[in-house]
Amino acid sequence: MRALVVVDVQNDFVTGSLGTAEARAMLPGLVEKLRGFEGAVYFTLDTHDAGYMQTQEGRKLPVPHCVKGTPGWQLAPEVEAVRQSLGAKAVEKPTFGSEALVEELKALYESGGLESVELVGLCTDICVVSNALLLKAAMPELPISVDAACCAGVSPASHEAALTVMECCQIEVKR
Repeated sequence: MRALVVVDVQNDFVTGSLGTAEARAMLPGLVEKLRGFEGAVYFTLDTHDAGYMQTQEGRKLPVPHCVKGTPGWQLAPEVEAVRQSLGAKAVEKPTFGSEALVEELKALYESGGLESVELVGLCTDICVVSNALLLKAAMPELPISVDAACCAGVSPASHEAALTVMECCQIEVKR
């Protein structure tokens, strides 16, 4: 089985407090990819609470975002529609990478039920790269890839820097 991990395509990263033109521009291609993907699809949700500003992340990035239960926390509507149609799982994560997602995919891999993982989503330079590196560390022989056209970073330069880091760590970057 192939798996596709859709990282944090939430309103706050698309149109909200941390939204970018690049995130909005890549969304139609991502939705098309989701609709045509053959395999298991997983979604991650960046999830914070009212105490976000007191966390290390909140002190370093003092922009409240993805507070659970708010419109900004929800997946972009077109992505949520596809998630619902697939009956796909969404994994909440309080930080950049999801250990729970890694554990679930590693169990599938070790049982022989996972042949590859592809990542897409937001932000390339924070949460996509974090999840890709966690997956690579947990399963070094599993083919892991990232679709650059279905990702966006905080800036175009940091997006490209993250793609370079992933290539250096033997993660295939599809351009």
